[in-house]
Amino acid sequence: MLSTQRVYLTSAAIIVSLVALGAAFPKAFASTAATLLSSLSRYFGWFYLLSVFVFVVFLLVLAFSKYGKIRLGPQDSTPDYSLFSWLSMLLSAGFGVGLVFYGMAEPMLHLQEPPHGLAEPGTRQAAALAIQYSFFHWGVNQWAAFTLVGLIIAFFQFRKDRPGLVSTMVEPALRDLPRRQVASDTLDVMAVIATVTGVATSLGLGVLQMNGGLESVFGWPNDVWSKAGILGAMFLCYMASSYTGLDRGIRVLSNLNMVLCLTLMAYMLITGPTVRIFDVFVNGLGDYFGNFIKMALTIPPFERGDWMDRFTVFYWAWVIAWSPFVGTFVARVSRGRTIKEFVFGVLLVPPLLACAWIAVFGGTALDLDLTQNAGLAAVVHNDVPSGLFKMYELLPYGHLLSGLTMVLLFIFLVTSADSATYIVAQMTDQGSLNPPLKKRLTWGVLISAICITLISAGGLKGLQSAALLAALPFALVLFLMVIVLVRELREDRRNMLLDLYHRNESTPVGGDPFEAEEFTDLAPEEKIRRRLTTVNRTPPG
Repeated sequence: MLSTQRVYLTSAAIIVSLVALGAAFPKAFASTAATLLSSLSRYFGWFYLLSVFVFVVFLLVLAFSKYGKIRLGPQDSTPDYSLFSWLSMLLSAGFGVGLVFYGMAEPMLHLQEPPHGLAEPGTRQAAALAIQYSFFHWGVNQWAAFTLVGLIIAFFQFRKDRPGLVSTMVEPALRDLPRRQVASDTLDVMAVIATVTGVATSLGLGVLQMNGGLESVFGWPNDVWSKAGILGAMFLCYMASSYTGLDRGIRVLSNLNMVLCLTLMAYMLITGPTVRIFDVFVNGLGDYFGNFIKMALTIPPFERGDWMDRFTVFYWAWVIAWSPFVGTFVARVSRGRTIKEFVFGVLLVPPLLACAWIAVFGGTALDLDLTQNAGLAAVVHNDVPSGLFKMYELLPYGHLLSGLTMVLLFIFLVTSADSATYIVAQMTDQGSLNPPLKKRLTWGVLISAICITLISAGGLKGLQSAALLAALPFALVLFLMVIVLVRELREDRRNMLLDLYHRNESTPVGGDPFEAEEFTDLAPEEKIRRRLTTVNRTPPG
């Protein structure tokens, strides 16, 4: 209990301190945020790129390895949800505020400022690169961190019956430390700070875009008070659900969001340049997969501008910081799946949905700019949040589309805040599945406070800087978790083979020949495999 309180109080104190500093010294806070963004990107950009690429490779190797058949739960367990329901929930996880914020805007930003200067701005070559790199940023690499954290949480929670805390996942690596409890608490605090920062960044993007929509459609002022009002309304709705325990209501809102997303996509696909959208989607996938490794490891060492810092480096830092939240969700709905099913389901299904969204919205915007000279790229360059709503003005029933999008964004804010505060409260309550309401409300207040502080002090740069700073130490923790996971998988498979061996009583009559002196160097797993082969049984895996 004492350890739980230490994690809770320390994490809360750090967030309160950041809020207080931002409120007391907004200009200094903004200046520091800009300096941090530049310095972290310059000195650690390579680390973010390499980390995410290693995560992708590790997950694919793990899925195809002998460990791919291990279930996230008892080996004889079955999935809690049907394949259709599971994939539907993964699709709902794939939608989020960030995708709505950047789905149309990012291709237009790349059109005006092509990645790495590989094309002339505003050309068709720049448009193809814009889709290629947008697919890259929202594709497999982004979901690698989510998949990794979700896999580790699910393995330890459902197969090892341990709390879903970072400290319990790396406990085997901390056993020999003299002050193990302090190290465990520090890791849990780091995970909480990373999660809070990642959530605040996502909520901040949603608030910025919603304010941009209100300004475009209704002429609302685009200032800090309007943004605070949006956050306040979101918080009131979240508190109502927390007090009344309307978990079913949150599920209904999530389903409504999914319907709104698919409705908007279908409308844009039917009324927009349909053939061009399909061409963009197919060609974008070809460019993405054909240049996958090059994009994943490209970081110009001599002529590097700030494009990389504002996009690739920021994205990878953001998803690392956001990974405990999304990972916890996908872990909860994946009990009973094999590791191979989990990796391919989570690593492929949401990215395909994201690429489809970008092809529909980004493809439509690119077509309007290239064929009708609509000027959307210039609008997005000046004010990213308002770009989507300016595009709606060029389409039939634009005001209706704007209204639906703002409803969509607001529901995203409410459901994201509700889920995030629940998970952070769980992380500061020993992984309890039912954290106290007091902690949930406390984290709701603190996440909203850090969000508005980052927006008012640094705007988009403040949000980006916070994600970069929080992700750096947590990326190191993820590597430690990977090492522990590999050790645990080896031990788990060895125990599985031993259990099968003893249940089948497979030791040959007359003694075990593999205990002879010449076989003493064999690993226990290999001895068991040879015993099973000796009695004409096929070893598992």
